Amino acid sequence: MKRPGQEAAKRLNINWGSFYRNVFALVIPMAIQNLINVGVTAADVIMLGRVGEKVLSGASLAGQIQFIMTLIFMGITSGATVLTAQYWGKKDTRTIEKVLGMGLAAGLFTAVAFAAAALFIPEALMRIYSSDPAVIAEGIRYLRIVGFSYLFMAVTQVYLNIMRSIERVLIATFVYSVSLIVNIAVNALLIFGLLGFPALGIRGAAIGTLCARIVEMVIVLCYAYFQNRVVRIRIGDMVHVDKVLLKDYMVYAMPVVLNELMWGLGSSANTAVIGHLGSSAVAANSVAQVARQLATVVVFGISHATAICLGKTIGEQKLEHAKAYAKRFIYLSLVLGAAGALVILAAAPIANATLALSPDAKGYLTFMFFVMSYFTIAQSLNCTMVVGIFRSGGDTRFGLIMDVSTMWGFSILVGAVAAFVFHASVPVVYVILMSDELIKVPITIKRYLSYKWLKNVTREKEELEGA
Repeated sequence: MKRPGQEAAKRLNINWGSFYRNVFALVIPMAIQNLINVGVTAADVIMLGRVGEKVLSGASLAGQIQFIMTLIFMGITSGATVLTAQYWGKKDTRTIEKVLGMGLAAGLFTAVAFAAAALFIPEALMRIYSSDPAVIAEGIRYLRIVGFSYLFMAVTQVYLNIMRSIERVLIATFVYSVSLIVNIAVNALLIFGLLGFPALGIRGAAIGTLCARIVEMVIVLCYAYFQNRVVRIRIGDMVHVDKVLLKDYMVYAMPVVLNELMWGLGSSANTAVIGHLGSSAVAANSVAQVARQLATVVVFGISHATAICLGKTIGEQKLEHAKAYAKRFIYLSLVLGAAGALVILAAAPIANATLALSPDAKGYLTFMFFVMSYFTIAQSLNCTMVVGIFRSGGDTRFGLIMDVSTMWGFSILVGAVAAFVFHASVPVVYVILMSDELIKVPITIKRYLSYKWLKNVTREKEELEGA
């Protein structure tokens, strides 16, 4: 008996072998990129964890500023991907250049605002996340250096993320590989004072990050101006905006920007709640979050590949193919999420044996790794549907509504009450704060089955100014 998937493949003339080859040609480079990005964070955690708990906590909490900014970049580029992936299906590269110009302008504006905050009001920012004077002092030292890197990140991340949407994924792998090497090398020299360099501790980690970001941007600009002949950076597109395209960009991108921002602020709020539970909880959570990121590098690659593949397919007007592909992506997300959960459980004893944490922190770490294991499976499914499937068809408002309601309306609110009103234990508070992904699962499945996300959002060239 033929399974439904086999019948659909025959009816639509789908070659699943070719489908998987194309998918993993996108996923593998993006997974490597995600792994490298996590490697940068992990290098800071491992090296600073050997210096001391306060230093590790200060860098981790200061990193929340960059985390929120990065999520805005992701919102800007994920929203742009709604358009660029579908226009890529239509082979309209000039419109893609216009979207790229708008994305770069928005990214640089965001970076300037965050850099100014990190450089001029670092103490106010740190007090959001901790009341420990020693942790705050370390975070201030970190922010006053790393804030300069935000401007370089804007160009690099916006450009590389939009290149992903037109199936140019290898350049990002190269950029982030070089960045990782630079970051680790400078970290080692300046955190510990190797080869005669001064031992700068947390400031050494910040300088390592800044050097890596500068190198990233230099490589990106060289590639953009000397190698990429398909889609170019045009300064004019950053200044003179196509009004019709801007309207589409605002309709589809702004809900994604707000979605990523609200999700990021929610994750940051979780960190702030944990930050007020003590440096042991902060240090353990820092390690648990890195473990989760390592376990989901392929998962996030799948979600981005989903958006690219389905967006291109919808732009080609192959809507039934898009439905069939979406189902396969969901299966992949569940398998990879389960694999990630096993990785997290296996990593817990290794992390406890390696890092110089207090007994309390080690106890919290074991429990947090367990919570992260099932959290990862739910996040894998939700991310593939919301970031991949729904956004590929322009359904960008749904994720915003869902995240605001489940995170801010339940997990953060109830978690904060449990922590500050009822003074619940760290494990109880942590379970509540990490409950939102489980709540989202039935909601996202219902939305997927409605097929309200399946829309072509492109315009004909004649509708766009300057065509």
